[in-house]
Amino acid sequence: MKMKKMLMLCATVTLAFSITACGSNEVKNNATPEASNTTTETAAPEEVIADGALQPEEGATLTVWESKEERTFTDEMAKQFEEKYGIPVKVEEVQATDQVTKLTQDGPSGLAADIVMFPHDNLGRAAEAGLLLTNEALAKETIANNTPASIQGVTFNGELYGYPRAAETYALFYNKELVKEAPKSFDDVIEFSKTFTDKSKNRYGIMWEPGNLYFNYPFIATGGGYIFGDNGTNKEDIGINSAGALVGLQTYVKLKAALPIKSADITSDIKRSLFNAGDVAMDITGPWELAGYKEALGDKLGIAPIPTIDGKPAISLSGIKAWYVNSFTQYPNAAQLFAEFASTKEAQLLLNEKVGSIPTNNEALASDQIKSDPFVSGFAQQVINSQPMPTIPEMGNIWSPVNAAFPEIWDNGKDPKEAMDKAVQQIKDLNGGATK
Repeated sequence: MKMKKMLMLCATVTLAFSITACGSNEVKNNATPEASNTTTETAAPEEVIADGALQPEEGATLTVWESKEERTFTDEMAKQFEEKYGIPVKVEEVQATDQVTKLTQDGPSGLAADIVMFPHDNLGRAAEAGLLLTNEALAKETIANNTPASIQGVTFNGELYGYPRAAETYALFYNKELVKEAPKSFDDVIEFSKTFTDKSKNRYGIMWEPGNLYFNYPFIATGGGYIFGDNGTNKEDIGINSAGALVGLQTYVKLKAALPIKSADITSDIKRSLFNAGDVAMDITGPWELAGYKEALGDKLGIAPIPTIDGKPAISLSGIKAWYVNSFTQYPNAAQLFAEFASTKEAQLLLNEKVGSIPTNNEALASDQIKSDPFVSGFAQQVINSQPMPTIPEMGNIWSPVNAAFPEIWDNGKDPKEAMDKAVQQIKDLNGGATK
């Protein structure tokens, strides 16, 4: 780990020097610190943790990037942090999906925020570019306080980088007027659909996107399949055609009786319209539909974990939103303290209160605030059985081949093993090209 850190620091120095040499006028005009000073400060944390406690640098000030939608939460965190540490914190609006790109551009020249926030599937890109400090000083607290899935999501190449603050996955939305209790298993879903599904009336017991790996992952993973082995880090080990995956895909095939239409005919707009009209009894989707479904169904709306598969809790894919510390920050100690401060149990419950997010903190998940929320609690239960999307760059080669394989099975009745074997070969070909 020390060697890795040294290599990262060397890379940081080299990159910062290069950028400064090419654009020295811009750096000076913006009154940013000299690159050499910036990198010297980056190495500071271990020097000031002599007594085991991280101490902020004297005179530190911080800038945090936050999305417009969740800014109210971070404004409150900034206020509380300044009250506790006396360190001013400025919040700048940058959409979460844009932050890694902006950090790549502005980090080396000292123009980026000290603390950034983005979904974990961008972690590999940012970490490989040397843009982030590892979470070492506060790793013990971070690991102990958060779910294993969230820790896995903010770890890359065996190094912990992030400070998790929220999880996102999908769950089973259901209309209580049509389904009195959430089904426990997909076999129950099939039994219910025998009495409800009527293709001639465009009415279906359940709907989801059967051509999309993201939503189909329970049929891959619940029986023991996976995307990449070694917790999503081994690109040579692809598990979508493993024995465990093929077992789960038997349930996927059986569900065609409950949803007898082509995969391409199911879009999010169609699904939403039918569910709101009471023509779909159950929908597997994410929290982004919650506000609209609550408005349409009111008290009739229920949310529950995804039904079990062969008696096992269904495993969904999840995304982890987390704080990260810019490796070029002048104030690495203060920045790490803020990242930890804004991801505690109290912080995550505040974030839930402000925007309805799902905590990753174990105590927050077990709190009355989460358990008593009839909607968030359904997602919270599913999050416990979720797996974060792999962060390695080869994840980008997965979607197209697998999203082509599922329709072959669903629409054309192709044998799942043949379809997945073909997808695996395509992924390997893409990976080979990507690594040349």
